[in-house]
Amino acid sequence: MALTLLSFDLDGTLVDTASEIAEAVNRTLADLGQPRRPAEEITVLIGRGSHALMRAVLARLALSGPLPPEDELLARFDAHYADTTGAFSTPYAGAQEALLRLRRHAVRLACVTNKELAHARRLLQAHDLHRHFELVIGGDSLPQPKPHASVLRYVADTLGVAREAMAHVGDSAVDVMAARNAGVRAWVVPYGYNAGRPIAEAQPDLILPDLAAVAQAALSLAPRRLPPTTRTFA
Repeated sequence: MALTLLSFDLDGTLVDTASEIAEAVNRTLADLGQPRRPAEEITVLIGRGSHALMRAVLARLALSGPLPPEDELLARFDAHYADTTGAFSTPYAGAQEALLRLRRHAVRLACVTNKELAHARRLLQAHDLHRHFELVIGGDSLPQPKPHASVLRYVADTLGVAREAMAHVGDSAVDVMAARNAGVRAWVVPYGYNAGRPIAEAQPDLILPDLAAVAQAALSLAPRRLPPTTRTFA
């Protein structure tokens, strides 16, 4: 079946966010009187959502003594991340051009991330990427985050596209599992985070070197009858 819908992961796929996430984590640790942690130590935890990452950092540190309640800690992190979003991140090369090219050929686009929706929307807007997506799903948008089968199935069903006509593009084993579980094609880029492991180990359907190659691969499978469009989304 021809491909008519692409969903994209966000962190490590469309935007390099490791530095600003690490900065938000370290500012939260500073609030607790803790020393900063190396960015590399934090980067390997990216992929399950910002709150899950903050919990994992605290668990690794095994801090002793009284700590604020978890909801207060996460609220502090959210405030710091709101300040750092867009300040230290950069879209990967060709992101705007690839998304625009896909839209102009009427390939439908969704962004599906485990980052909390508020953070995801803020990041997309900071880099003017939000205008490309019909649908944005965060890790807290649905009862279960990626890699649960329901996430990408919800995207396909909401946009009225058969799963056989959809591919999910990510950078991690979580993305590959999400695609497999949902019954859609699993495409990846090799430059993301993936807990520091080679993405080939996850056995995706296709490894593409960059976002330009993703667009080219999608358009090679898109129905030729689709008319060009420049529709903009909120």
